[in-house]
Amino acid sequence: MKNKIRITSLLLAVIMLVSVVAMTSCTSLIIEQKGNYVTRGELEKLLEQSQGTVNNNITINSNGDSDLLAASRAVLSAVSVSCEFECRNYYNTYSAYSAGSGVIYKLDKASGDAHIITNFHVVYNENSTNEKGIAKQINVYLYGQEYKNYAIPATYVGGAMNYDLAVLKVEGSEVLKGSSAMEVAVADSNDVAILDTAIAVGNPEGLGISATVGNINVDSEEIAIKMVTTSNVSMQIALRVMRTDAAVNSGNSGGGLFNSKGELIGIVNAKSADTTVESIGYAIPSNVAKSIADNIIYYCNGEDKTSVYRCLLGVTVSPVECYSEFDTETGKVHKREVVAIAEINEGSLADEVFKVADEIKSITVDGKTTEVTRVFMVVDSMLNARVGSEVSFEIERDGVQMTIPVTITERTLTEVK
Repeated sequence: MKNKIRITSLLLAVIMLVSVVAMTSCTSLIIEQKGNYVTRGELEKLLEQSQGTVNNNITINSNGDSDLLAASRAVLSAVSVSCEFECRNYYNTYSAYSAGSGVIYKLDKASGDAHIITNFHVVYNENSTNEKGIAKQINVYLYGQEYKNYAIPATYVGGAMNYDLAVLKVEGSEVLKGSSAMEVAVADSNDVAILDTAIAVGNPEGLGISATVGNINVDSEEIAIKMVTTSNVSMQIALRVMRTDAAVNSGNSGGGLFNSKGELIGIVNAKSADTTVESIGYAIPSNVAKSIADNIIYYCNGEDKTSVYRCLLGVTVSPVECYSEFDTETGKVHKREVVAIAEINEGSLADEVFKVADEIKSITVDGKTTEVTRVFMVVDSMLNARVGSEVSFEIERDGVQMTIPVTITERTLTEVK
């Protein structure tokens, strides 16, 4: 048994909306989020470099956990992403280019097929002639093969601006078949704690895959991202992220943030735009990225269906008690919250089964159980629910423990673009 020590406690009266978005309380930051746009000449210069001999026979079989080994594992699941857009302004139509990063989420080497996670803003341009703003041509490149003749064509499967996540698909790639590429190992981001090792692997400045090492500075906070729609409407999007001091720059967007074992803990998506601060980067937690990627793969076809669909219960939850907990076995300190229902939307699915002040102890979605020790875990867990999913809530009501089973229905489904 792990010995866990509660360090301090206090009562918070802040209410978070689960039916919209739930985050831990923090100071919001406005972050300018742009792809690394380059000219055609600059892009071709990067891709027309002389061809070297590429060794695709790397085998990693050590169980060590050094930064070097972790980075080696991470780069084999990393890709550079290059996008070409057809754009239009008031005067003419023109081409624009962006460079970013991605992570190989699903891989079938025998067929040369893969699904890749990246940021939505990497493959999106508000001036694109595409109705949805997506690039007309997307290529990905493996580590060590960032040359024009190793370009792997990819197609857009789906994504959501509101999550800043997208999934790309590769089919029948001969380059993938003969490569050392690996499917990423995904860690549980709920286990990430302050000062954990954080290795950022990406494509900074569009110059190819590289790795930087730092630490987790904040395990969960909220930032505000400024985005512009294809209708030229400026909007701010609230995202739950982890903060890291691992160096990230333009082009790192969409790349992985990894732990000391080379496991994915986040998708890098932004850095602070404030010139008075240094070494503040952000990554979307891996649990959110994985859930959204699975959602996209489940619902989207890259054509008429490209959006994320969430199942909403119709409740507002809040932390009624907050404290920190020291785990003597791992040496980690984790924030903890006692999470309770603060409001219930009339006529919602939750209105039939819950009561205000019910404390949520755990959520089981289709057999997978999550112990609820933070508000955001309620939201994250429900990202895995589909229409027809069996969801079980372990709650405490007036001091009595009970289980509430719920079957997710069509009326809970909400499109998120």
